[in-house]
Amino acid sequence: MTSPVSGAAYFGTEVREWRTARGMSQRELGELAQYGQQYVAKVEAGERLASLEFAQACDVVFGIPETFVRLRKRAAKSGGYPTWFEPYVMLEQRATTILSFCSGLVMGMLQTERYAEAVFRKAHPRDTSDEIAEKVARRIKRRQVIAGEKPPLLWVILDEGCLRRMVGSADIMREQMGHLASEAESPHIALQVLPFRSGAPATSMGFIVLRFDEQEPDVLYVENPVHGQVIDSAGTVAKAHVTYDRLRADALSPGESLVLIRKVMQEWNS
Repeated sequence: MTSPVSGAAYFGTEVREWRTARGMSQRELGELAQYGQQYVAKVEAGERLASLEFAQACDVVFGIPETFVRLRKRAAKSGGYPTWFEPYVMLEQRATTILSFCSGLVMGMLQTERYAEAVFRKAHPRDTSDEIAEKVARRIKRRQVIAGEKPPLLWVILDEGCLRRMVGSADIMREQMGHLASEAESPHIALQVLPFRSGAPATSMGFIVLRFDEQEPDVLYVENPVHGQVIDSAGTVAKAHVTYDRLRADALSPGESLVLIRKVMQEWNS
């Protein structure tokens, strides 16, 4: 029998084996853990890495303190991403629509290698060159999401500061602007710039909303200076959608945004 190929699949297999050994259905486990049956099914199938709260609930339900919490920590590390980021990466790979607001930096999926390296060097000044290179490689790998046969719709609103803040060097910024302009030509990618002249933004914090098929609710992803969090509260996600709509209403059209991106690219030449 082939072993699971990912940390999430390994974790899910353990949940399924413990559940069946106790004679529980997915619905019964979900009720005891205060999660839906569909959530349990996706965890067991390895389609998403369980939340820390679900792992803690499994420890209580099965009477094995800290076991699933440790398994989840190990599963998250297997992908090479920080523990708190792995759940988002797995969801990103299955999303049908990705809505992103970038308040300070270009979103990771659209960063060039040199731009990403400059970002990581500033954020992790004590990392070795090899460690930085590994971080950059993982970030660039996320481009596979929009390079597949059936890519999601990627809709990105960039605060104008993302275009004008020098990350690394003028040459790196010129290259990054060129990359954005090139990506904007894809029918699966829409870029809008929120100009300075639009005034105070609907929010000063960047965030991402992921949409899936009709069987799965949208989720919100937010970050603070030390970690990120996936939020699936329907009320909170609904508020994020309203905020995104307000940002989109204040942003330049995709065509006007592309003109500005190319203009800023030329300015980085001077």
